[in-house]
Amino acid sequence: MLACLFNFSVTGAENNGLAPEVTDLNAADVSYAKEKLIEYLDKPYISTAPTKLDDGISVGRLGADGGDAEKILDFAREIAKGPEDTKHSTDSLLISYKGKLIFESYFRRGRINYPHYQMSITKSYTALALGRAIQLGYFSMEDLKKPVVNFLKNVDKTKLAAGTAEITLDRAMHMGSGIRLDREKVKELRKNPALLKGQRQIQAYMQYSAPIPKKGVKFKYQASDPAMTMQVVEAVVKGSAKDFIKTELLGKMGITNYGWQEDTSGLPKSAAGSSMRSRDMLKIGMLVLSGGKWNGEQLIAKKFIRRATSPLVLSYGRSYYGYFWWIDDFKVGGKTHHCQAGRGAGGQFILIFPKLELIIVITAHNKGMGTMLKDAPARIIPAFVKD
Repeated sequence: MLACLFNFSVTGAENNGLAPEVTDLNAADVSYAKEKLIEYLDKPYISTAPTKLDDGISVGRLGADGGDAEKILDFAREIAKGPEDTKHSTDSLLISYKGKLIFESYFRRGRINYPHYQMSITKSYTALALGRAIQLGYFSMEDLKKPVVNFLKNVDKTKLAAGTAEITLDRAMHMGSGIRLDREKVKELRKNPALLKGQRQIQAYMQYSAPIPKKGVKFKYQASDPAMTMQVVEAVVKGSAKDFIKTELLGKMGITNYGWQEDTSGLPKSAAGSSMRSRDMLKIGMLVLSGGKWNGEQLIAKKFIRRATSPLVLSYGRSYYGYFWWIDDFKVGGKTHHCQAGRGAGGQFILIFPKLELIIVITAHNKGMGTMLKDAPARIIPAFVKD
């Protein structure tokens, strides 16, 4: 029998075959600070036959529905080793293949019902919020080429630094706004958060930036660019960006148990600050892989998904960047595999391999990015690709 289930027990009760949960969960419990207090699982939960839940995710069995079970289990066992024996601080690892969740595992702080804190992968979710606004007609693909300030009526254009009034979302969403703030000025602004409420946040970015050259703006990974995107969502949709994300994006996929911190502007944070369950991260990966469709409904325009996951600019090393989504080519076993990814510090990943119809979801609590961005493709792809 290929299916493998390592029993666990948080309370000492006998395992019932279900994935581990945090008991008595409520919205107030979802936070980065409280997540740190979750005790490590006594034993890891590793299943090659995930449980079918009423969450819109189809399930299957590793091996029978694809993949070499022993290769995946060998990798999972390594991850499951105690932190004193391994470099991993992985909390969950999920694998979907050809539309089915066929492997689900939780380690350490991982729980099936607890939203895991997300750092920069929040940027990827922010991009999808704008994509949803485009699909509903609040914004258009052509509008991406228009200056951001055209949509922000409370920004005083007479006080803006040279070049900032020409910044478009197309530039901002691949970290090409050109905004450059002096560190001392940033410290000064943070001392008085009231001055950054609403669109005053973008006013500050654009007003106190160094002049932006007309050509030669380089990629810079920073918070100002996703903040512009969230501000535009807030400006163009009915109601608030917070409610729009809740009802028109996440709610449409049945994602209701999540956290999303508030920025100094009062809007949802866009650079980091969301919390998502591992299965809900998988849903987001499935949405992107399907070209913006969920359960037969086109939630996000296919054209937007295509551009968001295109290699628009070289970022760091050999990685490319689209609209807050990373694009990489991983060489495994002499073959190159194209990957579209959401990434977050600490080790939060949604790795999508379109040609393989393979999605890998990872959560962790590493001090940095950890090694899973390198390890997971190298260890998992060979289980789905013949030599």
